[in-house]
Amino acid sequence: MSQKIRNFLKKEAVLCISLLLAVLSMIFVPLDRQYANYIDFHTLSILLSLMLIMAGLRDLGLFSTIGSRMLDRTSNVRSLSIVLVLLCFVFSMFITNDVSLIAFVPFTIDVLIMAGLEKYMIRIIVLQTVAANLGSMLTPIGNPQNLYLFSKSRMSPAGFVSLMLPYTLLSFAGLLAACFILIDRRDVSVKTQAPKTLLSAEKRKAVIYILLFLFALTSVARLISVYIVMAVVLAAVLALDRKTLLKADYALLFTFVFLFIFIGNMKRIPQISLWLGSIIQGHELLTSVLSSQVISNVPAAILLSGFTDNTSALIVGTNLGGLGTIIASMASLISFKYYGKTAGKRNAAYLGVFTLLNLIFLEALLLYTILAGAVYE
Repeated sequence: MSQKIRNFLKKEAVLCISLLLAVLSMIFVPLDRQYANYIDFHTLSILLSLMLIMAGLRDLGLFSTIGSRMLDRTSNVRSLSIVLVLLCFVFSMFITNDVSLIAFVPFTIDVLIMAGLEKYMIRIIVLQTVAANLGSMLTPIGNPQNLYLFSKSRMSPAGFVSLMLPYTLLSFAGLLAACFILIDRRDVSVKTQAPKTLLSAEKRKAVIYILLFLFALTSVARLISVYIVMAVVLAAVLALDRKTLLKADYALLFTFVFLFIFIGNMKRIPQISLWLGSIIQGHELLTSVLSSQVISNVPAAILLSGFTDNTSALIVGTNLGGLGTIIASMASLISFKYYGKTAGKRNAAYLGVFTLLNLIFLEALLLYTILAGAVYE
């Protein structure tokens, strides 16, 4: 039993820390009716709806099928790496960074092993991870902190995209350059497993999930109530496959809840609220980048948003802050865990390449912010 507890604490460290912070804060601010106002049910509802839809599509093997068809057109290792990296970059904008890595990193490992290209594995998987974290910053639904900050800011979808578009374009160019520099043009013939042929019932499911995704976007655009969307999604999932309900990332949802409680209580303690506000005000971008390195960018976004109204700076800062350490974006741990299960794994080498490439991209994007004179006030 103790081993199971240790494994859970290790796997869900952020959840456990957020719970501890919430409980400690309740010592200073006893439970009362104001607690209900802490929770951002709007964000949680959208997040749960999108999680369920993506879980349904992933179970159907739709993403791997798309990847297999695209790889049929590759003729050398460089073109192979570009396809694999851009799959994560583009898909993360719509299915979130963690889902894109869950979908494409195991697929990449299988492809590289079948083609005898294991020596490229670390470089390609690290680039995929960077790509997923960078591609996801373009849209409000690309990652959890974007969804939360977008909801809090009342920014329009077009305004959000225009804010992050320069960073996304620069990241795209950087990823292509990295593929050209790090991967050679060795000829290779990639033969992936035949894409899964969906049965008629599965095709109907896929169509329904895609329609549900489009329907969910109406709540992101604030055209339809998130609660109506969530009710429809829950009803559809129950009808299609109720086991999908178990596949949402409830640990992330509860992490949000516990952090909402902690921040809500901190704001009600005048001394702490004033102190944190004085630290963050005017330094939102740098503070969010640095705090993300230690506590990950999702908790950083929730924590800092309680003490500043400069949401634009937080959006940029927490997205850029996903680069850097292995825990700066929790999605990065997904790739590392998959790589750690491969034969001949070299974890130290992986972490070295990961940290180096992340710091290069982070420094380049911060340098762009300075040179472009981007000020978020």
